Amino acid sequence: MFVDVILPLPLADSYTYSVPAHLTSDMAVGKRVVVQFGAKKIYTAIILAVHDENTSGVEVKDIMDVLDKAPVVTSQQLRLWRWIADYYMCSLGDVYKAALPSGMKLESETVIVLNEGYEATCPLTDRENIVFTAIEREKEINILALQKACGLNSVLPVVTSLMAKGLVSVKESLRVGYRPKTEVMVRLAGDLRPDHLNTLLNALQRSVKQQEMVVTYLQLSGYIEDNEVTGLEKNPVPKSLLMKKTGGATSAFNALVQKKVLSPYEVTTSRLDNDDGTGPIAEIHKLNPNQQKALDAICSSFALGDSAGQMSQAGQTSPTAQTLLHGVTSSGKTEVYIHLIKKYIDEGRQVLYLLPEIALTTQITDRLRQFFGKDMGVYHSKFPDAERVEVYKKQLSENPYQLILGVRSSIFLPFSNLGLIIVDEEHEASYKQQDPAPRYHARSCAVMLAHQLGNCQVVHGTATPSVETYYNTTNGKAGYVAMTERYQNIELPEINIVDIQRLRQQKRMKGPFSQEVIDAVNSALDRKEQVILFQNRRGYSQYVECRTCGWVPRCEHCDVSLTYHRSVHQMTCHYCGFTYQIPASCPNCGERDLRGIGVGTEQLEDLVSKIFPEAKVMRMDLDTAKTRKSYERIITDFSEHKADILIGTQMVTKGLDFSGVSVVCILDADSMVNYPDFRSYERAFQMLVQVSGRAGRKGQRGRVILQTRKPDHPLFAQVKNNDFIGMFEQQMAERRLFHYPPFARLIYVYVKHRDETTADKVAVDMAAQMRASFGQRVLGPDRPVVSRVQSLHIRKIILKVEVTASIAKAKQILHIIHENIHQKYKSANIYFDVDPM
Repeated sequence: MFVDVILPLPLADSYTYSVPAHLTSDMAVGKRVVVQFGAKKIYTAIILAVHDENTSGVEVKDIMDVLDKAPVVTSQQLRLWRWIADYYMCSLGDVYKAALPSGMKLESETVIVLNEGYEATCPLTDRENIVFTAIEREKEINILALQKACGLNSVLPVVTSLMAKGLVSVKESLRVGYRPKTEVMVRLAGDLRPDHLNTLLNALQRSVKQQEMVVTYLQLSGYIEDNEVTGLEKNPVPKSLLMKKTGGATSAFNALVQKKVLSPYEVTTSRLDNDDGTGPIAEIHKLNPNQQKALDAICSSFALGDSAGQMSQAGQTSPTAQTLLHGVTSSGKTEVYIHLIKKYIDEGRQVLYLLPEIALTTQITDRLRQFFGKDMGVYHSKFPDAERVEVYKKQLSENPYQLILGVRSSIFLPFSNLGLIIVDEEHEASYKQQDPAPRYHARSCAVMLAHQLGNCQVVHGTATPSVETYYNTTNGKAGYVAMTERYQNIELPEINIVDIQRLRQQKRMKGPFSQEVIDAVNSALDRKEQVILFQNRRGYSQYVECRTCGWVPRCEHCDVSLTYHRSVHQMTCHYCGFTYQIPASCPNCGERDLRGIGVGTEQLEDLVSKIFPEAKVMRMDLDTAKTRKSYERIITDFSEHKADILIGTQMVTKGLDFSGVSVVCILDADSMVNYPDFRSYERAFQMLVQVSGRAGRKGQRGRVILQTRKPDHPLFAQVKNNDFIGMFEQQMAERRLFHYPPFARLIYVYVKHRDETTADKVAVDMAAQMRASFGQRVLGPDRPVVSRVQSLHIRKIILKVEVTASIAKAKQILHIIHENIHQKYKSANIYFDVDPM
C-alpha cells in the first residue's frame, strides 16, 4: 500500500510513501502520519490519497507512524485547500501550514548532543568554551535554547567548529507541540461504608491534619452533606481544590495516600471555557421594525438557495447564496445577526461568524455568550496554540460548537453541518492574509466554501461596503438589504470639518489640536461623556530629524525612517521590528540638535494629559494592546467608563461599541488619503465613516471634528453626508477608465533578493517574459513604496486580466514563466499575490 501526502512545506507536489504492513489498516485520507523528508528531517504529513501501486516512478520511503484514529482533515476541508492553492497560486503545503494549529504539526528539530568522554586535542576559543559549557551542562539542547543559554546571537558557526573537533554531534528530535492538559483528581482508595466512617476517623485521631483532610474530602465529594452521611462517594475531587480547602497540607495528603485512604489519579481536562452550560441563557431581544424588516429580507433572499439574486426597488432581493447587509453605523446589525444565528442553530445547523480583528472579538464574545452559552467557541491567533488545538478537535467531535466566532483563520476549521457564514465588517483589509502564503482573502474563501457545501449562505455586513461587494449587488451576484436608520432613530453624528492649514497660518493651533477640538472635548467632559481621539500613527514621533542638516535616521535593513518611541527611549522600524538607540549627536554633521517630527499616539497621550489634566486617558495601539489580555483590558475599562478619553489608531475604528462616547476627533484626516494605491480613496472613506460612527451610539446625537489641510477635498464632503453612493460611483468611473477591479482582476508578482542588482535583473527578465504573453496588460517592474524590507530588495510587477478573459489560463502561463525564471535565478524569491489589497 502507498499514500500520497501533503507536507507543511512550499512544495509543488504531494509526495508518495509506502505503508508498512502493520499500519495498512490505519490508512485513511485526512489522517496525520509521521514521515522523513530529505536526509534527516521529520514532519507531520496529511494523507491526500491511498492506493495500491507506487505511481511516483521512484523508490519511496516508509511512513514512520500514524498519529490519528480518525481523520483530522475532512474531505470538504481538502476540497477548500485545493481551491485556495489553485486560486491564490501557492502550494497545498502552504495551505496546510496555515490551516492547522501549530500543535497539530509535529516537526523535528536539530538537537546538539555532547559526545561523552571525548577530550579536545587543542585549546578552545572563548566562544567555543561558552557554547561547549552550555552543551556539557544540558547533555542535549536545541539551537534556540543554546543561543539563549549562551547569550550569543549566532551559535551555528561555533557548533560547526565543535563538531569538527569531535566534541559534539547533532541529531533530529521530534518536537511535540501540543500536550493535553491534565488535572490530578482524588478518590477513596477503597470502599467506605457508613458503618466504617467512624472507625476511619478514629484511626486518624492522632493526626488532626489528616483527619481534617478526610472530612473535607468527604464533604467535597458529596459523601457527607449538612453533617449527614449520604452513603457512597459521589464525585472525585480535584486535588488542587482539596489542598486549597485544607491550607495546602502536602505532608498530610501524602500520608493518606501512603495509608491507602486516598488515591490520586490524572484525568485529561479541557483548556476551553469550563462553562457547563447549566447557567441561565438570556432571552434574545425583540427586534425593532427596521431590524425585523432587514431580517425578513435576508431570509427571503436565502429562500431558494444559490440562484442568481436581483435587487428589487424596495432594497429586498430575490433568492441568492450571498447577501450584503448594508446598515449605517449603530443600526443594530449585530441584533439581526443574533436572530439569524438562533434560527440556524434551532434548525441544527452550524454558524461561522467572521470578524476582521481580534480586538472586536472581546465585545462580541461577551454579547453572544449570554445568548448561546456553551454552543459558542472562539478561535483566533491571540489564544494559546493548545487552546486552538482543542477548539479544532472539538469541531471534529460528536459534540462540536454550533457557533464559531473568529478571525480569518477560522475558515479552516472543520464543520459537520455549516449553514451560515457571517462576514462582519466585510470591507476590512484584515481579511486578506499578506505574508506568508497562502495570501488568501477570507471573504472570498467564505463564498467559495458556501458554494462547495451547496446548502450554506453568506451574509456580508458593514456600514461601508467594499466597492467590489457592492458592485456584486448591482449585477445579480449578491442580494442587497439596507438598514438606513440608527437604533432608536438616533441621528448620524454631526461632522464638522476644520481647516487646520488656515489655523496654523493664523497661529491658532495648540499643537495638533484646533480650538474646536479643545472646546468639544471640554464640553463632553463637563457632561461626563467620553471622547475618542483618532490618530493613525503610533509611537511618539513619526521620525527624528537633525535641525541643522536634515539628516533622518533610517533602518539598516529596511528602506524606511525609524519611529521614535519615548517610553523605551528607542527608535524602532515598524517593518522589521529592529530597534536603535538615539544618537547623542547627528552622525552627518555632528550637531546635537535632534528633534522629533510628527505626532504619534504616544506623544498625543502626553499632550492630552497636559491640556485636559482632570481627564483619565487611555491609549489603544499595537504598543499597548500586544496581547489578548491587554486588548480585553483596554476595551472593558473604557466600556466601564474607567477613562474619559481614548486615544487610538485604526484599532478604534473596527466596529467597537462604546455607549458613552459623544465626541470623536479625527486629528489628521489627510494621512489616510495621500497613499499611492488605487484603493486609498475607498479605504479613507471607510475608515473615516467607521470612526465617526463611534460617536453618539446611544442617547443623543454625537459630534465629529475632522481636521484637514484640504477642506475642499470631495472625500470629506462624502464622509460628512455619509454619501456612500457618491463615493462608489466616482470610484467606479475611475476604475473603469484605468482597468482596475471590479473591471479587471489583478495579480501582483513580487521579486525579492538580497542583492539589488540581481533583484532588478530578475524583475526585468520576469516582466519581459510576461509581456511576451500578456502584452500591455503588464505594468512594471517598479519599486514599491517600501522597496527594501529585512535586507531584501523588492520589485513589483502588475498583471491586469480582463474579467472576460480566462484567469485560469493566465495563472497557468505565470506558473510556466515562474519555473523558467527560477531555473535561471535559483536564489531569487518570486511569489504571486492574487486579488491584492
